[in-house]
Amino acid sequence: MIQGSIVALVTPMDESGAVDFKRLESLVAFHIEQGTDALVAVGTTGESATLDEAEHCMVIKAVVDYVDGKIPVIAGSGANSTTEAINLTQKAKHAGADACLIVTPYYNKPTQEGLYLHHKAIAEAVDIPQILYNVPGRTACDMLPETVGRLSHVANIVGVKEATGDLSRIQQIRDLTGDDFALYTGDDATSREFCLLGGNGTITVTGNVAPRLVHEMIMAAMAGDNDTALAIDNKLMALHKNLFIQSNPIPVKWAVAEMGLMAKGIRLPLTWLTDDCFEAVRDAMRQAEVIQ
Repeated sequence: MIQGSIVALVTPMDESGAVDFKRLESLVAFHIEQGTDALVAVGTTGESATLDEAEHCMVIKAVVDYVDGKIPVIAGSGANSTTEAINLTQKAKHAGADACLIVTPYYNKPTQEGLYLHHKAIAEAVDIPQILYNVPGRTACDMLPETVGRLSHVANIVGVKEATGDLSRIQQIRDLTGDDFALYTGDDATSREFCLLGGNGTITVTGNVAPRLVHEMIMAAMAGDNDTALAIDNKLMALHKNLFIQSNPIPVKWAVAEMGLMAKGIRLPLTWLTDDCFEAVRDAMRQAEVIQ
């Protein structure tokens, strides 16, 4: 089971919007050095919605190659078409990903039965560990705990990223799945509580900016050490909030660029962080002691 601080990696781009593979390689090295436990390539924070299919697969393959087996790589391979999701998942497996993160189909609002059949079809088509990804704030589609429970019995489906921020779901899902099914949070602001309640880790945006602190906080929370986890989390709280002051990944890409780790690159329809938000993000970075 992949556990701990799993960073939903930004995809660095130059100012024209082209993927910057040199910066991507240095970002991967930075996260390995900082103690990040695993990386998600081309998730929401990695701009999966603005990369074309060829770029999507190239970035996954590049991250796998740059990691070189040091930590696990989870590939974002979801789509709102089952056929497309199967295709992306097959290509992620071919690229050498350790697992895939598969978002619930967005925009078309499937029923719970549709969600079950969608994820079951992907799992049966591609022999790679698969993590369900429930983020109704973006998809307009909420995968209920009962559906997660049904899917946990499908071979290859090994966990869920639950990004609702609803901590009451942890025990519901655990009761329906069992201890060998991984529960990850996708909500940085409640990640400490989530792991104290028995979660297996976080798929984090904040970890792009403060990877060592997020790793240490999550390890403490998973060990039941709330005092240590809370002391660290207090330094991170402003980041948890202000990295969402505009739509993700706008603020986090600005912050990573402010740290000198990438250029000022993002793709339309996303735009660069507006200057009225600069100081709020900088202040959060100072509180986390990642800049002076």
